[in-house]
Amino acid sequence: MSRVNDVGGQTGFGAVVVEEGEPPFHADWEARVYALNVTLVRRGVYTLDEFRDAVERMPPQEYLAASYYERWLAAIETLTQERGVLDG
Repeated sequence: MSRVNDVGGQTGFGAVVVEEGEPPFHADWEARVYALNVTLVRRGVYTLDEFRDAVERMPPQEYLAASYYERWLAAIETLTQERGVLDG
């Protein structure tokens, strides 16, 4: 069963536009989410495969409404709750 993020071969999503000089993060919180994810993976809380799966398990309506790093944050919250690192 494909998930909402599985858009391979589909059309209608438009071109991917990469602006020259665009910063890697548009807000400070995005950089913090990135750093938190790197730290949790390095400490063995979860793997990158588990992280990707957590992003892909987001409900379709939430996935489509979220920005890139909002999806990352949702996955981090899911995985840390599942592992008992973060209280729900």
